[in-house]
Parts: sequence; structure tokens; C-alpha cells
Amino acid sequence: MTMENPEQHGFASITLADLESLTKEQIDALPFGVIGFPANCLVEIYGAHESRSAGIPADKVIGADFFLSTAQCMNNFLVAQRFEDEPELDVIIDYVLTLRMRPTPVRLRLLKNEGVARRYILVQR
Repeated sequence: MTMENPEQHGFASITLADLESLTKEQIDALPFGVIGFPANCLVEIYGAHESRSAGIPADKVIGADFFLSTAQCMNNFLVAQRFEDEPELDVIIDYVLTLRMRPTPVRLRLLKNEGVARRYILVQR
């Protein structure tokens, strides 16, 4: 799939295959937050939209354990545990972020497929 205009790919419609094929610049151009990490939860992808929205520079997140050091408010059965328990995920949940900010309602999309090493959390504010 080509991504000449990544803004056209919506939060609910972009696929795991699309995310895996995007360059850093294309991920940074998406109009929602993108966090990608393998099973060990050490962040490999932290999109510019998420960095700006969360107020956390990407260099502070890349290589860090997402659920233990960056997003402790997601280290629970609603988010983190689902990546452990479910072999495949493509689900959107309403959520409230609470770490380092006043409570912020968001929509999270959790993506995981057994055939893809990286898992993703998309954040729509």
C-alpha cells in the first residue's frame, strides 16, 4: 500500500500491515498517536503526534518499557494485560489517560497479530 497522503488513513481503518510498512516520516504525519513495541514492551516507534500530545520527547520513550516507565496508567487489565492474554487484537476502547496530565479522555486502538512481531497502540484525542 502506498501512503502518499497518510492523513487520509483513519484511526479506525489503518491496518497493522499499513503501520509496519510506513516510514518514520509517514508515521509522524498521521493525525493520531502511534506507539509500536515488540513483546518485551521496549518502545521502537513513537510518533510525532503522540510525542506532541503527551509532551514527552521521543528520545525519552524509544527503548524504554512502555508500560513501566512511559505509560503506567495503561499498565492494567484493560490495556497491557490484553497484549499478553490475547493472541490477536484489533479493538478500540474509550480510555482516560491520567499520567503526567489532568485526566484526558481518548480512544485507544490496540493492534496485535501473532504473525507480526510489533504491537501497536494508537491514540486518538
